Amino acid sequence: MEFGGLEPGQGMMGEQISRVIGSKNSCHPVGSIVRVFAGWRTHTLLSNDLANRMTTHRPRLVRMPELGDLHISLALGAMGLTGMTAYFGFLVICQPKEGDVVLVNGAAGAVGSLVGQIAKIKGCKVVGCAGTDDKCKWLKELGFDEVFNYKKVDLSEALKAAAPDGFDCFFDNVGADFAATALKHMKQFGRVSICGQISSYNDKLPPTGEYPFMLILSKQLMVEGFLVTRWYPRFAHGERAMAQWIKEGKIKYKETIYEGFENMPKAFVGLFDGANTGKAIVSA
Repeated sequence: MEFGGLEPGQGMMGEQISRVIGSKNSCHPVGSIVRVFAGWRTHTLLSNDLANRMTTHRPRLVRMPELGDLHISLALGAMGLTGMTAYFGFLVICQPKEGDVVLVNGAAGAVGSLVGQIAKIKGCKVVGCAGTDDKCKWLKELGFDEVFNYKKVDLSEALKAAAPDGFDCFFDNVGADFAATALKHMKQFGRVSICGQISSYNDKLPPTGEYPFMLILSKQLMVEGFLVTRWYPRFAHGERAMAQWIKEGKIKYKETIYEGFENMPKAFVGLFDGANTGKAIVSA
């Protein structure tokens, strides 16, 4: 599929938190910590021009968010692109209201686990699914109202049992057959946020599932995909909100941390086979 894919030999994209070890820029003196979209590398050399050049609607080098006494890793997780994906992708597109019933798949992942908690903060009933019993147990600890292991159930029956009257909001991280089935359980005028399609990224052929368009029409659903960088000008607001919720204990998070740059490939593969709970981070 075409989705800004990389060609063989290109460096893998990614964001990192880096310490400045040499600088001729007074805005970023030696010893300062910066957030840089530089991909997989141990060291990065940037000119002022490259540092300010826009990468998917944001500068390549940006200031760290205000963390206070929070751990620095949160700048890659709940207060980084992950957190902003959950915050804006759910709140702006799904427009949750108190009492809404919300479905989140891939719910034990870095984004899904935050979406579910944000939904609870907004007074919603939240249904989530994951691929292991341990992950489902963790979702209950986070406050999800209904959880199920999608590998052990008939999906349509599980969705019907969790929300007999249907879902108002659906935050989709998985796509393909799961999304096609979930749409059948949406209420009239439901809102669907398409965040990811993890089940299809490695497919060599286009998906062959049923067309959902008549269902979208008949239920009058709002279905919208997004790339989180479109809200970059509002990131500071989202970062402050997430930080406050974390300090108040309303948002909890987990990180799967891999030690050593050589474990970058292992961490990456873990995104696709369900090895990680929460945010996957490599500490180099």
